[in-house]
Amino acid sequence: MVSYSTSDLKVGLKVLIEGNPCEIIEEEFVKPGKGQAFSKIKYRNLLNERVGEKTCKVGESLESADILEVEMQYLYSDGPNWHFMNTENYEQIAINEKKISMNSSWLTEEDKCKVLLWDGSPISVTPPNFVELEIIETEPGLKGDTVSGGTKLATLATGVEIKVPLFISRGDTVIVDTRKGEYSGRK
Repeated sequence: MVSYSTSDLKVGLKVLIEGNPCEIIEEEFVKPGKGQAFSKIKYRNLLNERVGEKTCKVGESLESADILEVEMQYLYSDGPNWHFMNTENYEQIAINEKKISMNSSWLTEEDKCKVLLWDGSPISVTPPNFVELEIIETEPGLKGDTVSGGTKLATLATGVEIKVPLFISRGDTVIVDTRKGEYSGRK
């Protein structure tokens, strides 16, 4: 395995901390006036999404996590398992819905997404940044009703509720930013 010294640590790097795969989300190199320099990192555990902090002295090293990001296509769900297909070699895997968590709200059949594999087993699913979903229910927008900011609640085909502009109606297809869970545009 590859080891990273404190000078190699940067945001986005995937390393093992206490035996768990983690992604560095913040890194700060500190060189005090007195004493030894060190790096302070903030990391997100990729197994449980918890955020932690660690201080690494100069000379310490962290092992790289054997993380592979694969593009896969969502096929179907059969209850507790969601089935995905690797778009390169057509292998299929089943992922428990607990590992998909909030991201299941944005996936529809045949969507392409990124699946993180650690030692060959899936640990998380990331949907595309923008998805197109149909509005299945919303109240009709009333003309002149813009005092409240000009938005209303709408239910998407996946069951998620988001705020949309007043001109959006039932049956429209909208573009949603999955990172924020917000309306981005109309198709």
